Amino acid sequence: MEDRPHPTLRSIDVVAIIVGLVIGAGIFKAPAVVAANAGSETGVMLAWLAGGVISIIGALCYAELAAAYPDAGGEYHFLRRAYGNTIGFLFAWSRLVVLQTGSIALLAFVLGDYAAQIVPLGPHGPALFAAAAVTLLTAINLLGLRSSKWMQNLLTLFTLGGLVMVIIVGLALPGAVTAPPSTGGGEATFGLAMVFVLLTYGGWNEAAYISAELQDVQRRMWKVLVVGIGTITLIYLLVNWAYLNVLGLEAMAESEAVTADLMRRVLGESGAQMISLLIVAAVFASINVTILTGARTNYALARDFRQFHLLGNWSARVNAPTRALMVQGVIALLLVAVGSASRSGFEAMVSYISPVFWLFFLLTTLSLLVLRQRDPLRPRPFRVPVYPYTPVLFAAACAYMFWSSLLHSGWGALLGMLVLAAGIPFRLPQFRQQ
Repeated sequence: MEDRPHPTLRSIDVVAIIVGLVIGAGIFKAPAVVAANAGSETGVMLAWLAGGVISIIGALCYAELAAAYPDAGGEYHFLRRAYGNTIGFLFAWSRLVVLQTGSIALLAFVLGDYAAQIVPLGPHGPALFAAAAVTLLTAINLLGLRSSKWMQNLLTLFTLGGLVMVIIVGLALPGAVTAPPSTGGGEATFGLAMVFVLLTYGGWNEAAYISAELQDVQRRMWKVLVVGIGTITLIYLLVNWAYLNVLGLEAMAESEAVTADLMRRVLGESGAQMISLLIVAAVFASINVTILTGARTNYALARDFRQFHLLGNWSARVNAPTRALMVQGVIALLLVAVGSASRSGFEAMVSYISPVFWLFFLLTTLSLLVLRQRDPLRPRPFRVPVYPYTPVLFAAACAYMFWSSLLHSGWGALLGMLVLAAGIPFRLPQFRQQ
């Protein structure tokens, strides 16, 4: 029997997976930054709507790649096929030192900002909570206590429950009408706003990998992507409408924990404490998943590239890649320390991740064009509609986001690109395996 994924998932299954993957901690933090840069309340709503449209276009491109080249390596597999080992290596390297570890630090700062609403520890409180979360969860994974299925289902329940509560409280309760009127934000940087919006929509690329397992993929793929990301877009629009309705643009832009501030405005301090505790629990579980999966992709890096053979140690006793976990934990803690030096650790980590994130999104999208030319006879259960205009349009959006993240994200963006470039010497002949 051919070793390929088999179509066993229904449309509703894939829609649920998309929603569960995409909606995460970012929506509890990014809206404040978007409000600070969108320029107006209308600009805020248009930014979140544009994010949904761009994500649908990108998801269609990834769906074709995933259906034609199903592989657990995802982008790593597509990039190696299209461009060779060096680009594949740099993507794997970026996951070790920028993308995955940066995501761990980013999530840790979201946890820290909301934990500080419950137990204030002064100006460095969020960073202290962030470092403690990374250390504790890395230690738990080193002991082999893997996250269970119920824990991750509970994460999704917490996250969606918190968002539903925000929507109801922000739009339905009488307290919402007492919000002061907005007078507009400061200097607007719409490109920077979109950096945070699209990072919050991130995760649909993971969902596209299961396209080969969807029943009747050619007829249903585009529908589940549109329904899934459309549902997420609706939720994000309603949540931001609630934030704006209660807080107004200026208060929203200045908030360090926007969801807690909304609940505090309507239900008092007890409401802020309740939602903060809910968010901390959800983000804690999300960090755990990111640590677990990140260490395993770094273990795969050691498998494919001799330069990182030290990361390839798998402990049978705890059934985990212990060295990869430790190295990942150290890098994440270093990034927490770097982020703590800025006004907002969350924003610093978004700046650090974004240019590398969009560079590889751009290369992966262009790989669709490359592989269509290089491998024309390959069976493609799903073909992106309106080819080649759809991938070209998304590639243009990726290029714009890459440029915006470099232009507006400051020293964090430069640091991320320099760390990515630090992997290039490992591909010199004296370091290469092949």
